[in-house]
This record gives sequence, C-alpha cells and structure tokens, in this order.
Amino acid sequence: MGIRSVYLVRHAIAFERGQDWPDDARRPLTHKGAARMREVVDGLLALDVELDLVVTSPFVRAKQTADLLIAGWPEPPALVVSAALAPGALPTSVTDVLSQHTQAEGVALVGHEPGLGELAAWLIGARHPLKFKKGGVARIDVPMLPVSGSGELIWMATPKMLRAMTR
Repeated sequence: MGIRSVYLVRHAIAFERGQDWPDDARRPLTHKGAARMREVVDGLLALDVELDLVVTSPFVRAKQTADLLIAGWPEPPALVVSAALAPGALPTSVTDVLSQHTQAEGVALVGHEPGLGELAAWLIGARHPLKFKKGGVARIDVPMLPVSGSGELIWMATPKMLRAMTR
C-alpha cells in the first residue's frame, strides 16, 4: 500500500457571523483573506508541494479558499466538493472520500475548525486536536486508505510562515 501526502488547509479569513451573514454556510472570504491566501499558495509552491486533488467543504469560504489554491497551481488539481469537510462532519467520513480517489498522491483537504484539528488528531493518533489558524496548512503522510493513527505529521505551518516563504 502506497503513501499519500494530505495537506489540511483551513479556510482563509472570512467575514464575521452576524446580521450581514445570517447563514453561516454563505459567509465569503474578505478581500484581505483572499489576498493572503494567494500568498499562502505561493508559499506552498515554494515548498514544492504537489497536488492532484483538492477536496473542500461546500461552505462558501472554504470553496473560495479551494478555488484560490487551484487557481495558483501551475497544473490545476481536480476539485471535489464534499460534506465530509463541512462543520460537524466526523473525521472518518474523509476516508470515504479518499477511497474514491486512490490515484491522487497529493491531496488538499480544505475545511473548518474545530473539525480540521480533530481530523488531524484522528489521522496521527493524537489525543487532542491540532489548532489551525485561518489559512494554516499541515502536511500529514498517510497510507492510501487512512485509518485512525496511521498518519505521520510532517509539518504544520501558520499562514504567516507560508507567506514569508516567498519574501
């Protein structure tokens, strides 16, 4: 069984919940959030990250983050929108999605906190969730069909670290 690199990506900075955005699923990225995410993408490219597939939560802010990721890639990876990355989804639901894409070796999973941190912990067998800043990324290498605790955390970077990669 082969190994794949999974990049857990928290959505970029979005508008705050409130009267302007009563439906949490529809909150978009701010201009600043989109601009910073483009710089994060440049940082990932500087690290020679290879992506074949991007799987994103259906929430607007995550989908916009995924779109920016794909737009910045030299050879745009395929995109899948999946409820497995929506808030409240169980970490195990990601296994179902990945099992449908066994040829993808570099996979970005774009989602939300606290679910992304819980997914990271599930993948590496940690007791407590990892904490992701908006626009933060972690690389976890897992078997092609991950099970709880089968992954290895290779690195975790804040958006500030990734933006600095190209300066």
